[in-house]
Order: sequence, then C-alpha cells, then structure tokens
Amino acid sequence: MSLDFQSIREQVKQLGDTAVLRERELQGKKKLAIELLEKNADNLGELRQKVGEVVRNYDASLRCALPVEEAMTASFPLPNLPPGLTIIAADGSQINPDRNAEVNYAVVNVGAIQMSSDSGAPPRTVTKSQLMFDEQLYTPSGRRSEASLALKRDLNERQVLAELAEEFSHLVVTFTDGPMELWEGIGGDSAEREEFQESLIQYREALESLHEQGVITAGYVDKPGSNLVVRLLEVLMTPQAELPEIKKLRHLRGVTDATLYGEILAAGERSPVFAIQSQSANSYPGPISLHFFYLNVGREGDPYLARVEVPAWVVADQSMLDTLHASLVSQCRLMGVRPYPYLLHRAHETAVVKLPEKEQVTAMIVQELRRRGVQVGEISSKQFAKQGQGRTRING
Repeated sequence: MSLDFQSIREQVKQLGDTAVLRERELQGKKKLAIELLEKNADNLGELRQKVGEVVRNYDASLRCALPVEEAMTASFPLPNLPPGLTIIAADGSQINPDRNAEVNYAVVNVGAIQMSSDSGAPPRTVTKSQLMFDEQLYTPSGRRSEASLALKRDLNERQVLAELAEEFSHLVVTFTDGPMELWEGIGGDSAEREEFQESLIQYREALESLHEQGVITAGYVDKPGSNLVVRLLEVLMTPQAELPEIKKLRHLRGVTDATLYGEILAAGERSPVFAIQSQSANSYPGPISLHFFYLNVGREGDPYLARVEVPAWVVADQSMLDTLHASLVSQCRLMGVRPYPYLLHRAHETAVVKLPEKEQVTAMIVQELRRRGVQVGEISSKQFAKQGQGRTRING
C-alpha cells in the first residue's frame, strides 16, 4: 500500500464538512457573474476602455477577454457544413531525454490526418518524427527541458498543417489540440528566452503561410477551465479606488467561462468572439492576432463546452468562422456521447509514442552505436529496479 488511506480518509471528511458552504458561495459568485454579464452585454467600448486603463496603469500582465463586436450574451446557431471541404487535424507527442537510460535522446512526433468530405476516400494519415541527440539535447544554459520539447512539438504541429494544406486549392480547415498561443514558460534565462523567440518567429511564419493560403485554422481546448471572460467581469466590478490592487482581487474566484456560457448556449451554438488581452498579444500582430469563442458541442439537455482559439483572419471572414463552427460540431458528433473532434482523436492515436516503440528506438540507437564501435552506457540501477517491477508507461 503506497498511500496512508486512514490519513486521506480524515482529510476527505474535512473536505466534505465544508463542501456545502463552498458550493453555496460558488453559486452566489456564479449568479453575480451572470448578472454582470447580462447588464453589461452591450457595453463593449466601456469594457475595452477600462481594460486599457488597467493595463496602462495598474497591471501590464493582465490576462482577460476583450470584447470585439458581438454582444457578450449573444449566441449563434449552428451553420450548415459547406460541401467540398478538407479537414486536417494534427497532434503531437514526445519522448523526453532519460538520463537513466543507456543512451540519451529525445523524439518529437507529430501525427496528422486529413479527410475530404465529398471524395469518399478514407482518411489519410501522416507521421513526422524528429530524433534529437548529442548537441541537439542542449541549450547554451544546459540540458533541454521537457517544456522546451513541448514548445518544439507545438511548433512542428502547426508547420505540418501548413505543409499539408499546400496540397489543396479548395477550402481547408485545420486544427490542433490545445491553445494556439505558444506557452512562454520554458525558463527564465537568456538562452531559453532566445530559443522561445526563435520558435515564435517560425510559428508566426507557419501562421502567415496558412493565412496566405486562405486556410481556416484553430486550436481546440477540450473541457476548458479558463476564466478570461470572468476576469474581464472582475475588472469591471472593481471600483476605481481599488484598481491599484487589481492583481490580488479575485471577487469571482472559482467561476469559469464555461460555467457562464453553459447557461447561455444551446447545443451546437457558439458564443461571441473575444480577443485575448495578454502580455503576448503583441507577438501576434494583425491578421494572426489571437481570438477565441466558446462552443457547445454537447446535446440538448447535456451541454459540453469547448474553447476554440482562432486568428483574426478567420474572425474577419464570416464564412470562414461559420465553416469552422460547423466543422467542429460535425466532428464532435461523430464521437457520440463523449464529444471531441473525431480527427483530433485519430491524430492523437497516430502521434502517441507507446513504451514498446520507445524501447525499439533505444534498441536501434544502441545497435547502431555498437556497430560503429562506440561505447554505450548502462541503464541506472534505479531504472533496472523499475524494469524488474514491470513498466507500461514511457515515464514510469
């Protein structure tokens, strides 16, 4: 037994003792948030002005939704899916460096799958695998981190989509799993910041390529826990005298955007489009500036919300926005009662690296090095003991 279940049981009881009170408080916050949303649904200019004031004077790192043109309580019905559409989804996985293994390497693997609605042809899968070893495993500041590899994976996903989309002259929809905005948290030293900036340049180039091709692209966030709209409401409800403390004020903590729009959106409907106010906004200028909306991909009586991130060029073209909306709902309905875009599910199956595959790559590298007369290390004693217990996961 690896857990002290007696101690856990007592802590669970303590959790339960306060659960009713916490739920009551959360419902009160939710009611207040919905009232604020409804009361200020059309005050878009006022909201943008107050957010701008906060960013300029009190919190340059503020991250929240920024209304664009549509009323904040608006809902938009499911459009028709246009004919002659090609959909491409990409997902990625990675093998992280393992200092306990015989050889040290990493792999970034991207799986993509494409399907044309009118061709009758089966979906086509593409896999692109990048092996990294020796100096590729290091930055000027030291060993490459898992976050650094994740950044590489996100970049490769969008690059693969841009490459595959070039094959088509008709309308193409592409999407990946997760946000479109690259995560900057790979480290604080100058070498890692420089690496991020280099990746960001390449990422923007991939987005610009998709824009030039007229491709619809998006990032699909399943079961979002974000509070971008809620944070906007917190800014709104904060009195002028308290704005200097805005970083600390979380009047609606615990309420999520999905909670709000789950009350507004019927099955198949989308929310209004918002821009993303963040410190990274300047990194995505003009047509590639990032926006988002919420989408109810559930069924009547059983809402299930996703957040969809899109660039400005998709937002600016109503037919593109409608096509993306219809495509994602159609894809999710293919999965039945557990809605998720079918092609993203298939892309994940294509991309994921299983333990036997990692072991095969390791064996290939060991065999090649020995064939060349290069000395190969041994696995660590710790790893040897783990293997004796049996392993089924890559990072077991």
